Amino acid sequence: MHRQQVVFGMLGTTLDSGRGPGRWEKWRPTVSLGMHEDFLVDRLELLVDERRYQRLADVVTEDVVQVSPETSVRRSDMYLADPWDFEGVYATLHDFLRGYAFRPEDEDYYIHITTGSHVAQICWFLLAESRHFPGRLLQTSPPRKQESGAAGSYAVIDLDLSRYDRIAQRFQQQQLEDRALLKHGIATRNAAFNRMIEQIETVATRSKAPMLLMGPTGAGKSQLARRVFELKKLKHQLPGRFVEVNCATLRGDGAMSALFGHVKGAYTGAGSDRAGFLRSAHQGLLFLDEIGELGLDEQALLLRALEEKRFPPVGSDKEVESDFQLIAGTNRDLQTAVAQGRFRDDLLTRLNLWTYRLPGLSERVEDIEPNLDFELERWSRDQHQRVAFNREARTRFLAFATRPEARWAGNFRDLGASVMRMATLANAGRIQVESVDEEIARLRGLWRESGASSPLDRLLGERIDTLDRFDRVQLEEVVRVCAQAKSLSDAGRTLFAVSRTQRSSTNDADRLRKYLARFDLDWDQVRSAGRGG
Repeated sequence: MHRQQVVFGMLGTTLDSGRGPGRWEKWRPTVSLGMHEDFLVDRLELLVDERRYQRLADVVTEDVVQVSPETSVRRSDMYLADPWDFEGVYATLHDFLRGYAFRPEDEDYYIHITTGSHVAQICWFLLAESRHFPGRLLQTSPPRKQESGAAGSYAVIDLDLSRYDRIAQRFQQQQLEDRALLKHGIATRNAAFNRMIEQIETVATRSKAPMLLMGPTGAGKSQLARRVFELKKLKHQLPGRFVEVNCATLRGDGAMSALFGHVKGAYTGAGSDRAGFLRSAHQGLLFLDEIGELGLDEQALLLRALEEKRFPPVGSDKEVESDFQLIAGTNRDLQTAVAQGRFRDDLLTRLNLWTYRLPGLSERVEDIEPNLDFELERWSRDQHQRVAFNREARTRFLAFATRPEARWAGNFRDLGASVMRMATLANAGRIQVESVDEEIARLRGLWRESGASSPLDRLLGERIDTLDRFDRVQLEEVVRVCAQAKSLSDAGRTLFAVSRTQRSSTNDADRLRKYLARFDLDWDQVRSAGRGG
């Protein structure tokens, strides 16, 4: 299949000029694009200031069609107030490209940099280098001797533009915007997470290799994979779809068919062909969540599909093609799975080039507040109803959500569900303290039922929110020691093992009893709570 050759270029107001029959004695760079026998231009995207140069553009358009009838010329009106203003030219070209419908799966793109100012050439280079333009640079040159009909020469080139700091700063700003996209627009405060996102942005832009995202349920693996796809889509790197598959839902014979497709009659019930997820992801991104749940047979065929871009559907002797980028997600230790014979070592090696571990909510406590704001804003946008916390309610919920004893088993997913409940039940668009107290009680109950609650939750209930973090951490340790001790005295000896050697008389049991009394607790309560009773 013939791929279309598409050239973008600016009308050369000096180099392309010429009238009458004599114009053919002059080499004109835009017209010369249609004169190379070994470089057929299927479509020329000509950028013209129609208000000032329409007549010249008409002549050049007619001449291009005359020398190359196979070339269609499509003109776009582009006004540059100052062709030597870096920022102005870059912004104009950037906006034009953002609105252009690229089809890199069917077309090859070139930027003709011979025409236009040096500033325009530099801007074209930056746009190509940052993948806002999914193509290459093309330079044409005049023949050594001016002759009628001489095409001259052409070449694909690179330019060194490192010294143009102001434009480089704009490029850096674009990188920051790309990273914000990966973070879903959330102003995360965790330094390690932000460093990881910076690298993922670089890798996503420059590499087509598989990526492995590790982390607990609800840490955001699926959301990050989708954002990587959106970033690559924005840079015209992936014309295809985003296909998400939860491998934990694939079971038995149906797993192979779901992934790789089947032909009609492959097995009982296969009444028609099925493309499968891998073929559906052609030219796009395939996200295989919980990849550790795949069977060994599926793993073997997946490895082949990654390496050869070909595989046979179930029941077929003929192979099909699918060129996709893979992101895998897992909450399992795949190295352990390899050692246990449940995961292929060669597949893990293929996936392990770019591996990132997404931390859970307990490791990103500082990000609870910005994510709280994000989830509330998302609910308001989805429901077309503005909802906000009052100040006291917000402070109360954050104090609860960020304490060390909080157990967000589902991580950010659980936090989002909590916000949704409070927002749904809010009256007059305000989440009050009463709603927060109800949600806190609900979460405590869920954690208690799951066995994930702290012993302090069972001992103190809502009173725990009145304690400083220092007191909570200290009391938590005291309860742990008491749960393991044989008696009050035994617990006291363990807790005061150092200070008791410096006393002439010791009564460790009494010291411990008085400490517990500060929190209205006694030995029996603490021992029972520490053991889960």
